[in-house]
Amino acid sequence: MEYDVVIVGGGPAGLAAAIRLKQLAAQASREVSVCILEKGSEIGAHILSGAVIDPKALTELLPDWKTQDAPVTTAVTDDQFLILSAERAYHIPHWMLPPLMSNAGNYVVSLGNVCRWLAQQAEALGVEIYPGFPAAEVLYDDKGAVRGVATGDLGVARDGTHKADYQPGMELHAKYTLFAEGCRGSLSQDLMQRFNLRDGVDPQKYGIGIKELWEVAPDRHHPGRVVHSQGWPLDTRTGGGSFLYHFGERLVAVGFVVHLNYENPYLSPYDEFQRFKTHPAIRPTFEGGKRVGYGARAINEGGLQSVPKLAFPGGALVGCAAGFVNLPRIKGSHNAMKTGMLAAESVFAALGAGRAHDEVTDLDAAWRKSWVYADLYKVRNVKPGLKWGMWAGTAHGGMHMWLNDLGLGVLVPWTLRHDKPDHASLRPAREMTPIAYPKYDGVVTFDKLSSVFLSNTNHEEDQPIHLRLRDPSIPVKVNLAEYAGPEARYCPAGVYEFVDAEADGKRLQINAQNCVHCKTCDIKDPRQNIKWVTPEGGGGPNYTSM
Repeated sequence: MEYDVVIVGGGPAGLAAAIRLKQLAAQASREVSVCILEKGSEIGAHILSGAVIDPKALTELLPDWKTQDAPVTTAVTDDQFLILSAERAYHIPHWMLPPLMSNAGNYVVSLGNVCRWLAQQAEALGVEIYPGFPAAEVLYDDKGAVRGVATGDLGVARDGTHKADYQPGMELHAKYTLFAEGCRGSLSQDLMQRFNLRDGVDPQKYGIGIKELWEVAPDRHHPGRVVHSQGWPLDTRTGGGSFLYHFGERLVAVGFVVHLNYENPYLSPYDEFQRFKTHPAIRPTFEGGKRVGYGARAINEGGLQSVPKLAFPGGALVGCAAGFVNLPRIKGSHNAMKTGMLAAESVFAALGAGRAHDEVTDLDAAWRKSWVYADLYKVRNVKPGLKWGMWAGTAHGGMHMWLNDLGLGVLVPWTLRHDKPDHASLRPAREMTPIAYPKYDGVVTFDKLSSVFLSNTNHEEDQPIHLRLRDPSIPVKVNLAEYAGPEARYCPAGVYEFVDAEADGKRLQINAQNCVHCKTCDIKDPRQNIKWVTPEGGGGPNYTSM
């Protein structure tokens, strides 16, 4: 199948790019064929975010969104920030927080529903969208430029044989291919390595965000209320925090983020989240309520220092595939959409000049001249400063943001660096203390498998495992022996477990059918032995209103 532009990923960045391409084509009275491939069963099925969004990019892309029934209706009305100890919650007065931390003018949304709405706008403009078709391979021409992608085969058994319903993947060729896979996209990682896109930039840093959606009692619901916290249950050397967002009809989105540069292999981000909900200031929100959704997703946290080169021969990275999250603001969709729009403008100009399969060299300069760069520049020292611990790092980050907001950024000319990737921060188990997590009560805290059930995750059982071990001996000989088997704890879906083996004591069992596509294993494995690849099309979670 031949297109002018193929876009891999139907999230905010990919959809914004597609819409912008069609807008530009209409303005110029030209035809530009655009296709989006989405690995989820439908647009929005794999979208997971808090989410409080800054509507800046949406307004630029679709100025009349308020009159077009966009699912962006719950304006932030109450903005709170808490520091938690084990028993108490200390409210930080809003006037003490840097102005850029304010959520005035922002909206609490289901980002998955926003993407579903954006897909409708894209299709109305003539964009072809194919959900359930993951891009599994990058295609190159004889000069080494990207010429498109191939989707994965369907109906392949776990042993590699073809089942009765086998269908080979299809090739989609394009003059330019935009990769909008989201955080830690598998093809994006390969492209960064092939084209050396990370040369001269810091390692990308990550967090894992774990989220539940609750229907709460009417008297516990405060539409537009936004609450963030730092502190308990994490220790001062482990970065992270929480969010509670009230929106819709008695809905509360609650989530917990743990920065993946944590040191203790006994730490379980999932169990830290469950423990957080038992805090005296948090638990009352959920009493008398019902948990209706669950999910998890890795988050880019490196910021400005970790953004790679975007453009390469035949295409570009956009959105969280490259990493444009503003960590202190806990927002990235506005930057993802804007970078998608900028890529669309660069590609449209190239198509108009009769070009194809070359590098849109103006894109990297364009995003650095845009408000995306300014958004990240103001907070560039917040994440790396957390290496000094929560208190010192937060104080330094707050000072840095205040000075930038006051127009005194010249007083903080330095840029701190990220020194190592997250997997390198894990320390041997013998140096750390095991963590005893409380039992789940079935009221506000729950086990992993019941949580995965709420994510509507489904994979065809008899298909090749999409979590591949580069060396099958490492999980037992290294991870279990030296790090007490951290994959059994950092995975929020019960994918990895060490079970008894008849011959050699223990073996790693991979329950790939549980995978919610968070990519944490691809990031945190201490020897980088796990490679996440796309499973059969339509597999994974099917999030509703997440």
